[in-house]
This record gives sequence, structure tokens and C-alpha cells, in this order.
Amino acid sequence: MKLSQFKFRLPQELIAQFPSEHRDECRLMVVNRKTGEIEHRIFKDLLEYFEDGDTFLLNDTRVFPARLFGNKEKTGAQIEVFLLRELNEEHKLWDVLVEPARKIRIGNKLYFGEDDAMVAEVIDNTTSRGRTLRFLYDGPHDEFKRDLYALGMTPLPSYIDRMPVPEDEENYQTIFATKEGAVVAPSSGLHFSRELLKRLEIKGVNLQFMTVHSGLGNYRDIDVEDLTKHRMDSEPVEISESLVQCVNATKDAGHKVVAVGSSVLRGVSSAVSMGGHMKVYNGWTNKFIFPPYEFTVTDAFITNFHLPLTTLLMLTSAFGGYDLIMKAYEVAIKEGYKFGAYGDAMLIL
Repeated sequence: MKLSQFKFRLPQELIAQFPSEHRDECRLMVVNRKTGEIEHRIFKDLLEYFEDGDTFLLNDTRVFPARLFGNKEKTGAQIEVFLLRELNEEHKLWDVLVEPARKIRIGNKLYFGEDDAMVAEVIDNTTSRGRTLRFLYDGPHDEFKRDLYALGMTPLPSYIDRMPVPEDEENYQTIFATKEGAVVAPSSGLHFSRELLKRLEIKGVNLQFMTVHSGLGNYRDIDVEDLTKHRMDSEPVEISESLVQCVNATKDAGHKVVAVGSSVLRGVSSAVSMGGHMKVYNGWTNKFIFPPYEFTVTDAFITNFHLPLTTLLMLTSAFGGYDLIMKAYEVAIKEGYKFGAYGDAMLIL
């Protein structure tokens, strides 16, 4: 497959800037791979498509307030810092992105907050935009993290063309987010309300949680036409014994396994064993999935509508079939579905 095959015209007004008023009442497009049929529903209608014994796999990662604004020493120039991950707890080293990158050099100090409450020093240039910062903080680590996060904002995707508002702190987080470490929310998980989860449980659907801490690397522009030459960044994945046992029992009983979100689908695909079963996995994955690809564990997939030329669109096309998904996207644009993390959802059966 070529990059250009995933290009389409997306009207700017279809990129959602805010979430739907109620999590489980966004629109839901249901795409049937066997018949090619496309239905238009609302998200909580997905209850009708599953039954006792089916298993939903969800990502329980928690997004932290990764976006900060600081000032450069001497010049006072405003610098945006995007925290990616903590490299060393003892020395308070963080892998970050900075904008504008050209203004930042090794040895520069950056000041954050009122009265320069937090200071960091640039100690390494890792990429053209990336840097390693050492935060100069004398207190215990838990106090440091608390004070650092108090300075941060919700890391909304760049296509949401506005500053975060207080409501984003809750809206850009799934209701089952428990394990901190992501800078990108598992967007299809945002549609689940407590009521919907409870109704799924009452129906006999198993809810199982894995952890995939989504980073920014896999959301950067792809710069090669030949997709076999693209390399994904690695992301940490935790898949427990209890999840594996539940999935394998579900498969053996002939019930459906449902991946909620692209991070879950990639995580499952990194933990496949023989006969359509899964194995315990605790490590990193840089798996890049694009058509054609054979999925042996997952029977259904819940995802959002993704922007052109993205790895997320490619993964969705791999699961649903390229022609059918591109047709579904044409229908979505014609019908005014909303795209992006705060947009509408698609269920592929």
C-alpha cells in the first residue's frame, strides 16, 4: 500500500473541536465486513450487537497534563514544552518536545509558572524537535510530579484548534483511566459512560482492561510513500494473565472479542499466539498495521473517524478492508460525521 491511497478531502468543519454532550450519544456508524452494509446509529446502540459471553478489551491508560508553557532565560521568549515520558526518576529527566525548537540549545534554562516556580535545564538534543530536560527541584519525587502537573494542561491533539478548557481535563480521559502514562487518549474509549458499561455487564459481556501508553510519535506525519519503509515509535504494553485467560475462553466458546480502539488492536496483535489465542505480554510494541493484515483474535473493532494519511486510518482499513472503509469514509463525510478524538465512532463487525 502507498501513503497516497489514504488521502481524502476532509472539510475542516467536520473535525470535532468539542465532545458530544453525553459520552454515549455520539453517532455510531456500523460497518459489516461480510455484507458491506452500513448502518447509522448512536453509540449506546452497540449493546444490540453483542451478547452474553462476548468480551470487550479496553485501554485503562491515563493521560497526564503534558503541555506546558515556559520562558527562556535572558530573552524571556515563550517556549511550549510537551512532556513525553520520564526517563529517570532520581534525576528528574524527561524526554520532551519543544516549540520553537530552533531557539533552544543545550545549557539553556527554562522557567515555568508564577515567580518561576519550576526551572529546567536542557541537557541533550535528541531529535530536531526533541530535547532532554533536567528539572531542578529539591523536594521528593511525588511532590515534584504534583507541582509539575499543576503547571501542565490537557494535551489535546493539534487538530483541535483551541486552548484547553477546564472541562477537557475530564472529557479527554476515559472513565476507566487508572494507569498514568499516556499523552494521547484512547479516543474510542471516551464514548463509554458508566451506565453503558453497567448495561454491558448486565448483558453478560466481559470487560477486560489492558494498558497501552500512547505517545506522540505514532501521530506524526508519515514521510515515505512506500508504507513498508515507515517505522513506528515504540509504546509500552501490559497484558495480564487474567485478560489472556478470558480472551482465550471467549474464543474457545465461539463468542466475539471486541477491540476498543487502535491502541488495543495493536496491543492484541503484539500478543497473538497459536490458534487465534493470546499470550501474556509485558513490554514494548512498534507494530505498524496496514492492509493487508490478518487478525486472528479480534472479531470486532470500535474506533473513531481518523484524519487523512494517518496510521490510525491505515489500521482501520486493515481491519475493515481498504475498499469498504474508504467507501464508509465517503459516506461519513456526506452524512456529516465528526472526525478526530472528540468525534463520532465506527463499529466494524
